[in-house]
Amino acid sequence: MQASTLNYFRYLFGLGVLLAAMLAAPASAQRENYIAADLVAESAPVPGETLTVALRFRPQEGWHGYWANPGDAGEGMRLDWQLPDGWEAGEPQYPVPQELELLGLINHVYKDPYAVLVPIEVPETAAVANIAPITVDAQWLACSDRLCVPERATLTLRFPQASPQLATQFDDHRAAIPPLIDSAARYEITDDALRVAIPLPASLDLADPHIFIEQKDVIDYAAMQTFTRDGDMLVAQIPRGGLRNQPDGLSGILAFADAGEGVRFDAVPGDVPTGGERIGPRAVETPLLVLLGGALLGGLLLNLMPCVFPILSLKALTLARAGGEERQARIEGLAYTAGVILACLALGALMLALRTGGAQIGWAFQLQEPLVVAALLVLAVLITANFMGLFEIPSLPIRTRGEGGAFATGLLAAVVATPCTGPFMAAALGAALLLPAPQALLLFAALGLGLALPFLLLGFVPALRRMLPKPGAWMNTFRKVLAFPMGLTALALVWLAWRLGGVSFAFAALALAILPVMALTARRNGNRLVAAIAVIAALYFAGSLPFRAEEQVATGDSVLEPVAYSENALAEARATGQPVFLWFTADWCLTCKVNEQVAIEREATREAFEDAGVIAMRGDWTRRNPEITRYLEQWEVAGVPLYVWYPAGEAGERLPQVLSPDSLVKRAETGS
Repeated sequence: MQASTLNYFRYLFGLGVLLAAMLAAPASAQRENYIAADLVAESAPVPGETLTVALRFRPQEGWHGYWANPGDAGEGMRLDWQLPDGWEAGEPQYPVPQELELLGLINHVYKDPYAVLVPIEVPETAAVANIAPITVDAQWLACSDRLCVPERATLTLRFPQASPQLATQFDDHRAAIPPLIDSAARYEITDDALRVAIPLPASLDLADPHIFIEQKDVIDYAAMQTFTRDGDMLVAQIPRGGLRNQPDGLSGILAFADAGEGVRFDAVPGDVPTGGERIGPRAVETPLLVLLGGALLGGLLLNLMPCVFPILSLKALTLARAGGEERQARIEGLAYTAGVILACLALGALMLALRTGGAQIGWAFQLQEPLVVAALLVLAVLITANFMGLFEIPSLPIRTRGEGGAFATGLLAAVVATPCTGPFMAAALGAALLLPAPQALLLFAALGLGLALPFLLLGFVPALRRMLPKPGAWMNTFRKVLAFPMGLTALALVWLAWRLGGVSFAFAALALAILPVMALTARRNGNRLVAAIAVIAALYFAGSLPFRAEEQVATGDSVLEPVAYSENALAEARATGQPVFLWFTADWCLTCKVNEQVAIEREATREAFEDAGVIAMRGDWTRRNPEITRYLEQWEVAGVPLYVWYPAGEAGERLPQVLSPDSLVKRAETGS
């Protein structure tokens, strides 16, 4: 169920609210309003000046009213003024609303007594001695958690005698109205996000910022809002939603404290800066040193992946073959480390830059692109064929001795080692999405250092190099053995190409990977004609690849028969009062697939879920999905796997990234 389905659900829900309100209308005339209201002026009218009046609302316990833009459901207030000739009522000014979540829908409400101020322009020729009654026919919607009722009242304006008590009341009302920023804000709208730049002094301390947009159907009210600081400019990014309205102008309230503090702004279309320092309520509480340690350990464990271990092993054997020259070993260790760290920094910086520009992506985002997977497949097949001895290229990174080859091999190892987040990495990479860019890049560098650490230690610790086997004929055999895990990696990439782009795309990618091997082998054997034909065919398949990728690829089967994740589907599942197990996976994530075989895709798990009434829900992140990315961000993780257990009627709990065989069965049996 995608975002469009969620929008339909929201509009159906809103329509239901209005229908219920219409049905309740006859009864509403017979009873006292759930939200009492009155109308009072700050002072007596003065010709040529602005008269400020207050519509004061007092909701009963458990009831609430709505802001001008009610959010996903509800209805804003409507005012019909009866004023003397020449008098003119301005736009209502609201206090900062609160967010209220019901069934996954976000509403903008007021639960406590509140006042809406309305400026009324009094003409200079107005006769204020004997004013005809000034009234307003006010209509609003009063809602509780179970019921919505339309209410109305005809309110007559009172001009009380000036008193300290009245002045104090209006001071409080006016203080609750967020002031309007003098300078205009700027905004830009893309297909995926609304970005707003609000001029705000850098010295102003912001706590828990949130933007309420007055124009309807522009943003996704339930989506996470991200904020960055660029000097005296606050930049907000909000995912699109609703009917994706394209307003001519924009206005709203920036709230930045729990006590209802904020400012109003008017925005015009314009350039919105990128970059800046990330701010917001989801501050990183884990100490930076702990996060760096997690990134280091996570990178170290990536060396055990089948696509990295052969490369590391072969580079280690190059040191053994080269003998015990201390200086050369250190140079190669440093060069390999530099290549790994540079690749991790480049991937991290690209991810941060794309996210700043509005893209909803996370770690391993490159593997969500079919063409990147095709390129990795070509590389994996070439390495496999090289390991098997089908051809030799002196310049191939894994065959080159010296610092140049070590640096290139480090780049290669980092690129093929980043499909998944493993143990220790989740918190570090999740924090990288929240920290300022320099600290985030430091975490990516620590990840690279962990990945490079085994080879770096071999270069600087002679005792470790002495533990390596002596060079001999066995090394050629061992190299062919290493071709097996690399070949498995290539097969996995063929499967992933099929999952991402379909059968035609996978066939073309496989052909593109095999044809260069044929060309190199033919050239080695002196058959230049076959080599030329293979090169031409490879160019054909390379040119056709972008046009072969399919837009939609079916999700894999599961014994649990899970519901496809969407924000709406999760809200509906939780509303049933049953436990919910939600897992996020991707076809390119090795850790995900291991966990699925060990703990998820089991008959014992299915039976336990059926007995306990557990709703299984799966989010497939194989291809880019902004809804899934936003959910991952809520749990402060940058990639998959992610496992969340929702006990019946309770908040979710994040499970470990490595699941034991019976962990889900036990939770289903205990219900927690």
